[in-house]
Amino acid sequence: MKILITGGAGFIGSALIRHVIGNTEHSVVNLDKLTYAGNLESLKSIEANPRYQFVQADICDAVSVNAILQQHQPDAIMHLAAESHVDRSIDGPAAFIETNVVGTYILVEAARNYWHALADDKKAQFRFHHISTDEVYGDLPNDGSLFTEQTPYSPSSPYSASKASSDHIVRAWHRTYKFPVVVTNCSNNYGPYHFPEKLIPLVILNALDGKPLPVYGDGKQIRDWLFVDDHARALLTVVETGKIGETYNIGGHNEQENIYVVRSICNILEELHPQKPNGINHYQDLITFVKDRPGHDLRYAIDAGKIANELGWTPKETFETGLKKTVQWYLDNLEWCRHVQDGSYRRERLGLGE
Repeated sequence: MKILITGGAGFIGSALIRHVIGNTEHSVVNLDKLTYAGNLESLKSIEANPRYQFVQADICDAVSVNAILQQHQPDAIMHLAAESHVDRSIDGPAAFIETNVVGTYILVEAARNYWHALADDKKAQFRFHHISTDEVYGDLPNDGSLFTEQTPYSPSSPYSASKASSDHIVRAWHRTYKFPVVVTNCSNNYGPYHFPEKLIPLVILNALDGKPLPVYGDGKQIRDWLFVDDHARALLTVVETGKIGETYNIGGHNEQENIYVVRSICNILEELHPQKPNGINHYQDLITFVKDRPGHDLRYAIDAGKIANELGWTPKETFETGLKKTVQWYLDNLEWCRHVQDGSYRRERLGLGE
């Protein structure tokens, strides 16, 4: 297939592209606006591959989206482009509505018109895969219950509300126009190339710099952690073999309290990087509890039984193995991290030098 992947320079998108190019014969067109979270350095390993092309464009620009579809003639679209950081959505929700809601509408409508004009054989094979989050479901009590594909939506933040809106748009296009969609909702991802504003990379890099390790509230919020390479395998499985009109929840079977995650990172750093900055005795001494986020969800947990039973996907990494790989990757790739932290990754692509 030729797959158009939106948001392919982001964390999950770049992992997906590396997986597709490295493990299949599919070709990829990466459509990315290159906002602050888009980093082409995450694709250095495959950027010269003849099956890979990059196009800088905004999914909110209908003219550009239509032109890209006509030029590249994809067999499938995997839609990952989104604003995704909850704290940023609280401080500035407008960008989340614009990209996640309006952008999804523009993309799915352009894709529908493109699909409608295809020859019958190409039309029958076409897929629009919308990638979303478990945060659309709201949160769960700490009672062992799980999100399923039938869980009612109850978003808590501007981010999750915008993603819920985009999910509804895509499903409505399937029901009204018979447009061939599949939807996935995933739990918290972690792994290499994660933007340093997110919890796990932030804790790793702050610890190495001897800075406070901020933990919201009492740190008892629970998340289901999914290693990003496991997620990439799941996404490819769904676009290749998922049933049209279906939703698949993707989770890592790794529920952990935030405070446990932070302490686990500290313990791994004690082993892998025992030389600490600023005369600190223990990395855990840097843990700092801060005022909780407004509307902070207590617990997320996914029942990933459907994708396991119907499509045969299960995660390969446990939280322990995945977290250790992640910490080691950051220790081995501090230059990538510093380029993100000092903004040079953006200046270089804009031709502004260091």
